[in-house]
Amino acid sequence: MNVDLVVVGLGYVGLPLAREAVRAGLSVAGLDRDAGLVAALRAGRSHVDDVPAADVADMLARGFHPTDDAGVVAGASTVVICVPTPLSNDQGPDLTAVIGATRSVASHLRSGTLVVLESTTYPGTTDEVVKPLLEATGLTAGTDFHLAFSPERIDPGNDVYGVRNTPKVVGGLTPACAEAAAAFYGTFVDEVVRAKGTREAEMAKLLENTYRHVNIALVNEMAVFCHELGIDLWDAIDAATTKPFGFQAFRPGPGVGGHCIPIDPNYLSYKVRSLGYPFRFVELAQEINDRMPRYVADRAQQMLNREGRALNGARILLLGVTYKADIADQRESPALPVARRLLALGAELSFHDPYVTAWSVDGASVPAAELETGLADADLTILLQRHRAYDTDLLADGARLLLDTRGAVPSRPGVEAL
Repeated sequence: MNVDLVVVGLGYVGLPLAREAVRAGLSVAGLDRDAGLVAALRAGRSHVDDVPAADVADMLARGFHPTDDAGVVAGASTVVICVPTPLSNDQGPDLTAVIGATRSVASHLRSGTLVVLESTTYPGTTDEVVKPLLEATGLTAGTDFHLAFSPERIDPGNDVYGVRNTPKVVGGLTPACAEAAAAFYGTFVDEVVRAKGTREAEMAKLLENTYRHVNIALVNEMAVFCHELGIDLWDAIDAATTKPFGFQAFRPGPGVGGHCIPIDPNYLSYKVRSLGYPFRFVELAQEINDRMPRYVADRAQQMLNREGRALNGARILLLGVTYKADIADQRESPALPVARRLLALGAELSFHDPYVTAWSVDGASVPAAELETGLADADLTILLQRHRAYDTDLLADGARLLLDTRGAVPSRPGVEAL
């Protein structure tokens, strides 16, 4: 079976990539080791929020071939690896999936193929890890096959920017590799940006997310002392945002979630530590952002105390348990550590989320509440995620006490912003 593209890893990065390539007229196969996931895709079902079932059906009608058979690589002109890179126990990158995927590709690699790594990782992974595994076949990168890195820029739930209209950074092992990668992505991406090499492309991704991580930590720390000083930080941010140059608004929250912000900067910190010194900005930002769930629980306790109530035994409703608004993705959601802390202090929890029907904390199921009834029954409500489905006036009027961690609810008696 000859195809233009094989996408290895059909998750939140790989499936949208495959969809855009199919729409551009490329023949595409998707390779994933999860046989259940492959079977679901073949049946027209999607597991990715941004790729509805109708899009999967359209992809299949255009010839998209999901499979768990790595032999499909043998007929591919281009292979793009989009597998997860979680953190290991020592807070370094866990490259198990990357190594496994690369070995699968290597076992069927042929001369002339373009191989691109999109999985986020530390600078040097492409030429230090992926290249040797592929060259174990006897083929030489840059001579017998092309090798490049191109960071994924998927933003789940973003209705404006997708694969096609988000500029695509590519870095090749050699100029010829960069040329091949740019030509490939140019078939279905509006703008391709060439980095100097693979390490620069890898660093670009980490720079993007570290920038956000550090600035979120800045406003999270400001939220703590602004509350003590009686300053409305949300209003101050809105005022600062009116400056047309030199400022970009970041807003505080109950913590950081998703794959990128809580995890990706650690890859860079890991690499810097290997040089013998710490990356203090990232480590401090991690410390600040990690303590925000505890701060949310402390604020909840303070609000109840002022009403003559103890947190122990209080009924608390958590609104929005996903890591981001208007999607179902719960990866690294700060709702989980917030809930852990509240439970440890004796609170009785319930939750509501329009995108989540069942939710558990460390294996213990948390009761789901109907919104209006839950607001009325709870001693305290905490808005953790600002889904558009939430009517903020309803929240303000319906809750006895409400802690708003997103600065979204109108100011009323009993409502406090983080």
